Amino acid sequence: MAKKIYDTPMLDELEKGPWPSFISGFKRLRDDHPDARINETVGSLLGQLEHSYETRKGYWKGGTVSVFGYGGGIIPRFSEVADAFPESKEFHTLRVQPAPANYYTTDMLNQLADSWEKYGSGLITFHGQTGNIMFIGTTTENTQHFFDEINEYGWDLGGAGPCVRTAMSCVGAARCEQSCANEHAIQRHLVNEFTDDVHRPALPYKFKFKVSGCPNDCQNSIERSDFSVIGTWRDDMKIDQDEVKKFVAEKGRQYVLDNVTSRCPTNCITLNDDDTLSVENHECVRCMHCLNVMTKALSPGDDKGVTILIGGKRTLKIGDLMGTVVVPFKKLETAEDYESLVELAGDIIDFFAENALEHERTGEMIERIGLVNFLEGIGVDVDPNMVSLPRQSSYVRMDGWDEEAEKWFARKAEQAAG
Repeated sequence: MAKKIYDTPMLDELEKGPWPSFISGFKRLRDDHPDARINETVGSLLGQLEHSYETRKGYWKGGTVSVFGYGGGIIPRFSEVADAFPESKEFHTLRVQPAPANYYTTDMLNQLADSWEKYGSGLITFHGQTGNIMFIGTTTENTQHFFDEINEYGWDLGGAGPCVRTAMSCVGAARCEQSCANEHAIQRHLVNEFTDDVHRPALPYKFKFKVSGCPNDCQNSIERSDFSVIGTWRDDMKIDQDEVKKFVAEKGRQYVLDNVTSRCPTNCITLNDDDTLSVENHECVRCMHCLNVMTKALSPGDDKGVTILIGGKRTLKIGDLMGTVVVPFKKLETAEDYESLVELAGDIIDFFAENALEHERTGEMIERIGLVNFLEGIGVDVDPNMVSLPRQSSYVRMDGWDEEAEKWFARKAEQAAG
């Protein structure tokens, strides 16, 4: 029996223009794949997608689909127009956790693709915003078969629903000279600790970890994660004055003035008459601009660690929020350092679980209850380094600023003595 090919004039328009089109990929699976089941499934999907474009309405509905022992990791999709497009009446998505920094070998990718072509549609997205590999389009029956097979050779489902979501980290020290932390180890520790919270949704809403190795924040963790870990340094940035002179000789003094010193947000960097650079490091805010332009001449300092920010997210109940600094600087060198990081994450998740409203992110909870109550709840002392705009600080009264500063210095002295 010949396979049915639906007319798709509106989808055909998406193939026009200079850019590659996902519709072309769909058609290759429909027309060229050796498996007739995949041909029919993707062909039916194209027919339903064309119908959605014509009517300007989506026809996927949710439901409950899971694998044994798990409560999340699968996005159920049942078609409301299954009678017209029966081969794609079930088109569930499985989220699978990637390796830290999305490192794969070709053998790993081929193995995953072979399993998906056996049990799914062949459609894969690398990667969703949460960080998972998205295996798009399978039946309820084949969901379990696919999971069992990939789990057998080492892969696990990621987060979906009100749970701890799949963590992400940047490529970091493996390829980037700006790295100030072991990004992959941080992700590994967090994922290992909270795997149960990934698989069994039990939170008011989702909770995301993202790790960036330096203040460039290539993961955009400050904007899109509840628990953002960003590598940084607290001593002076390193300057190779010979490389500075080479850079000036190659690009010219005016180039350096226009593209380095004048673009420093705190005016802390100066080009001297002898073509060397001077930096007032106490004014540096780690914006990374000068290090990115003069990569051989400037580099992060040696006293490296991480800053931890809480509450970043996209628009939900209130507008977009960037993460709030909760730990200005933390060393991550010993096993105990990593244990304390995981403990802090656990305290925050527990507080979030007990105090957030349903469908409320961590940042929205902090906005509602106040930052001072949140810090008290997780047992973190107020630190002046958390404050970027003192007059707008939510937990320091400006009429008692001097007294609060004295308390902080006294506390630091006790810690140093003890």
